[in-house]
Amino acid sequence: MLFFSLSAWVVFPAAAQLSQPPEIAAKAYLLVDLTSGQVLAAKDPDQAVEPASLTKLMSAYLVFDALKAGKISLTQTFPVSERAWKMPGSRMFIDPKMQVPVEDLIKGMIVQSGNDATVALAEGVGGSVERFVQMMNEQAKALGMGSSSFKNPEGLTVAGHTTTARDLATLATRLMRDFPEYVPYYAIQRYRYPGTPAANDTNRNVLLFRDPSVDGLKTGHTNAAGYCLVTTARRQVPALGSGPEGQRRLLSVLLGASSENARAAETQKLLNWGYTAFDAVRLFPVGTPVATPRVWKGKAPVVKLGQPGGVVVSVPAGEAGRLKTEVVRPDPLVAPLLQGQSVGVLRVSLASGALVAELPLTVLETVEESGLLGRAWDALRLWIQ
Repeated sequence: MLFFSLSAWVVFPAAAQLSQPPEIAAKAYLLVDLTSGQVLAAKDPDQAVEPASLTKLMSAYLVFDALKAGKISLTQTFPVSERAWKMPGSRMFIDPKMQVPVEDLIKGMIVQSGNDATVALAEGVGGSVERFVQMMNEQAKALGMGSSSFKNPEGLTVAGHTTTARDLATLATRLMRDFPEYVPYYAIQRYRYPGTPAANDTNRNVLLFRDPSVDGLKTGHTNAAGYCLVTTARRQVPALGSGPEGQRRLLSVLLGASSENARAAETQKLLNWGYTAFDAVRLFPVGTPVATPRVWKGKAPVVKLGQPGGVVVSVPAGEAGRLKTEVVRPDPLVAPLLQGQSVGVLRVSLASGALVAELPLTVLETVEESGLLGRAWDALRLWIQ
């Protein structure tokens, strides 16, 4: 599955002209095709909003990062402080008599949206809630979430605790890309820790029960934030191939719905529209270069330019057969050219000329500099040209 950075996302004119999104009852939303890296629809994506328990996506990012770095383990137990035990709002219902394994606290934070579990994790990873919040803001800056400010790890209403739909989409995308081994926690439908109320076992993301293609991520609600939901789904698209290569993943961020049912229904509407109003087109398979232009002063005569994961674009339904592509790059290209180095862009347009996407092209295989004689000969030829 392909995931792109925020800088690669494109809101393209064709969407506005040919594929108007349905009316979505929410303060703000953003729908991103993670397979192509394109924004399909948006409403006020940069409006500052309270994230409520969507905050826990950042808390989870830091916990997963600590696990990946070997600083903590899933079987390690954390104590439950008085502060964690007394947290208001949604809870896992743990208490200071317990020593709870990290994996159970993660499930409590994700499935039950437990504020108590989140604070216990914050104290265990950061040493204190205050230090953990500092880590959250440092991580937000590192991820490019320039419009986010975190004041706590759980998402209860506090002045200045805000983010945007765009920043949440960035966070969710990086969470899935950086920690794929832990993402399955978000698909768990039911969980409770032994000794806690049986009635408190159901994931609040009701789309996990309604839509088999939905496999995450997180709900949120406070009176100030309204009902919020960040959702990811993957559906098989025969045109893209079979198996994982043929899966198309969408990410929806919906903020400020009026009720739990409304946030689910509006998100479902947005996802279904994204899958039906747009066709996914694989322009270049994995490992296939988009262009092989000549290289001067190199050990190889040409360089392979493309994207490591191939090129997939989303286009308004029915437009797939009329796409135009154009490679825009500097000329001449002079060695050395290093693998991963950005060299030009691929522009994809509809027959009407409307821009679909502009994707960066990178060097797929390093071209080393040639010897002295080869460089001198190419220098002369370039001068003659």
